[in-house]
Amino acid sequence: MKFKNLRAIREDRDIRQKDISAYLNVSQNTYSQYETGVISLTAEILIKLSDFYNVSIDYLLDRTNNPNLQK
Repeated sequence: MKFKNLRAIREDRDIRQKDISAYLNVSQNTYSQYETGVISLTAEILIKLSDFYNVSIDYLLDRTNNPNLQK
């Protein structure tokens, strides 16, 4: 499953795959495979990405178009 919001938010913020993969401590190729759905995102990676971008995990998984975190 391809995650369009995950790629879009990275590109909107002008962040390279190389940079976000370093933050996540994974290879650039692994991160690319997360975006394209070749490799499943783990809970740990989803939490890190949600914290990094300050958006909900549902947004990263394309379950909503609302990036705001629910409080």
